[in-house]
Amino acid sequence: MALNALYVDFNSYFASVEQQLVPELRGKPVGVVAVMAETTCCIAASYEAKAFGIKTGTSVRDARKLCPDMVFVQARPPIYVALHHELIEIVESCTHVEKVLSIDEMVCKLTGSQQLPENALKLAAKIKRAISKKFDTIRCSIGIAPNTFLAKTASNMQKPDGCVLIEQHELPQRLFHLKLRDLNGIGKQMEARLNRYKITTVEQLYAANRQQLQTAWGSIEGERMYDKLRGLEPYYVKNARSSLGHSHVMPPEQRNEAGVRAVLHRLLQKACMRMRSYDLLASKISIKVKFRDKPSWNMESAISATDNTLRLIEALESFLQHYPKTQPKTQHEPYAVGVNFSGLVTAEEVARDLFQVEPLENEKKLNQAIDALNLKFGKNTLYFGGAHDALKDAPMRIAFNHIPDLKVEGDT
Repeated sequence: MALNALYVDFNSYFASVEQQLVPELRGKPVGVVAVMAETTCCIAASYEAKAFGIKTGTSVRDARKLCPDMVFVQARPPIYVALHHELIEIVESCTHVEKVLSIDEMVCKLTGSQQLPENALKLAAKIKRAISKKFDTIRCSIGIAPNTFLAKTASNMQKPDGCVLIEQHELPQRLFHLKLRDLNGIGKQMEARLNRYKITTVEQLYAANRQQLQTAWGSIEGERMYDKLRGLEPYYVKNARSSLGHSHVMPPEQRNEAGVRAVLHRLLQKACMRMRSYDLLASKISIKVKFRDKPSWNMESAISATDNTLRLIEALESFLQHYPKTQPKTQHEPYAVGVNFSGLVTAEEVARDLFQVEPLENEKKLNQAIDALNLKFGKNTLYFGGAHDALKDAPMRIAFNHIPDLKVEGDT
C-alpha cells in the first residue's frame, strides 16, 4: 500500500505564535491562558514550559510551583486564526492541503511520485523550510504514512520539529512500542474500556478482530480502528452541524450572580449571530453554570425552532428565574458559564407549529440590521442590554474542531 497521507502538526502552536510575535518570550517557559487569573489553567505551553512538566490543562498555581519563572500571557485567538491561514498558504505553496483538521493540524494527500518514500521526505523538508523562512519560532512535526490516522500517529512520535515515515511493510511492528493512549481516539475512558476486554497493549489491539473491536467500542468506531491500524482510510459520512455554543471562564470581578447573567447574555447574543450566519435555527437551548466547590447548575428546554435573539433571550431569562442562591464572597462562587443551541435545523426542515405565533417581520429585520451593523462597524456596535456589563468578556475562543470565522466571530 502506497504512502497516501502527509500530516502537519504545528508544535505548541499558541505559545509558539506568542514567542514569534514577542521576541522577549523566546527561550522562556510560556503558558497561554484564557483569562489572567490564578484559578484558570494553561490552554497551551511552550516547549520550555513542557520541560518542567507543564502541559495543557495545568493550573496556573501548579505551573508556578513547577516553574517559578513561568511567564503567562493571555490568549489572542484572532491572531492565532490569522496566522493559521498564513500557514495553510505556506503549505499550499508546497503541496495541496487536503483537509484542515484543527487550528494547528492539517493533512495533505500524496499523489503520483510524492508517494515514493524519498520524495515524500523531500516534500516534508520543503514544507519545513518554507515555514522557517517566514517564521522564526513556529515549527511543525510531520508524519507520513499510508493513511491519515497513521500519519498523525507518526507526527506524534518525534516532537518538536520531527519527521517520521511509516511504510506499509513496517506494520504492525512499528506501532508495538506505543501505548494505547498514544493512538488518536483512545482517551482515558476508552483505555479503561479496552482494558476490561483484556486489551492493554497496541499489539493486543492489533490482534483483535473486527467484531471484538466493534464490541469493545460499542459502535462502528471499533471497526474503523481495525482498518486504520492496517493503513486503510475509513469512510465517514459528513454529518450536518447538530449544535453550537459558547462558554467562558469568568474573570474574578464577574464571579457573582450579576456577572453570570451579563456573561450569559453576551454568550447567547454571540451564538445567535453565529447561528444565523449558518442559516440555521435552534430547537433546544441549554445553559450551564459551574461553581467552585459545588455541583454545576444546568437547565435546558425545547423551543419552537428559531434564530431570533429576542425569543432566545426570553428562554434565557426564564432559566435565570431559577438561578440558585449562593453564599456571599468566594464560597461557591460561579466561575464558568456556557450557552448551547442544539437540534439545529434549516428553515426548510421545520414542521410548522399550528400554535406558534409567526415571528414578527420587524423582529426579523431587527436581527438582520444588528448583524449587518456589527459586521461592518464592530461586534459591540449594537447589542441587547442584558450583555452591557460583559462587553469585554467572552472573547473569541478556538475549539479543537472549529476554526472561527474572523468576520463573524471576531471581537472587533
